[in-house]
Amino acid sequence: MSDAPEVVDGAVGIPDAYQRLWVPHRMAYISSNHTGPNAGGGEGECPFCEAPKRSDEEALIVHRGEHAYVLLNLFPYNSGHLLVCPYRHVPLYDEATTEEAAEIAALTQTAMRVLREDARCDGFNIGMNQGVIAGAGVAAHLHQHVVPRWAADANFFPIIGATKALPVLLGDTWASLKSAWPA
Repeated sequence: MSDAPEVVDGAVGIPDAYQRLWVPHRMAYISSNHTGPNAGGGEGECPFCEAPKRSDEEALIVHRGEHAYVLLNLFPYNSGHLLVCPYRHVPLYDEATTEEAAEIAALTQTAMRVLREDARCDGFNIGMNQGVIAGAGVAAHLHQHVVPRWAADANFFPIIGATKALPVLLGDTWASLKSAWPA
């Protein structure tokens, strides 16, 4: 018996019980060494300070409020993964003003309603990672995650397998959620 890999379906490999999900778009995140565009930490480099300066479509902004706004996560855990951010560059929830915290809460509730109606999700993961040590990818700017979940989604496969299959393109998700957002 040879130690050479077996050729299966035109590719080198040994058959096993695992299916492969090829998601090359994730290389942008992997190549960034998980630091994202905010590696320098300066306010001018903050993606959440820069996003509101762009068009809604370019920045994937679903809704703009008075103190906070909602946009799609560029590196989503699930299709429809939204972020609710204050416009002001502030790192921690307890540093948000009363008005900012109230609008973040209200926009989070609206995001849940829109996702439940538009994406027909079964549940949500909602939360904030405060500081680098807590897992915040952009620790310098407060943001709340609103992640829709479905009964049949892959659950924590991204954590274990470092892969996530997303069935809908970001642009299509943005257009759908933007049009579903109440006026």
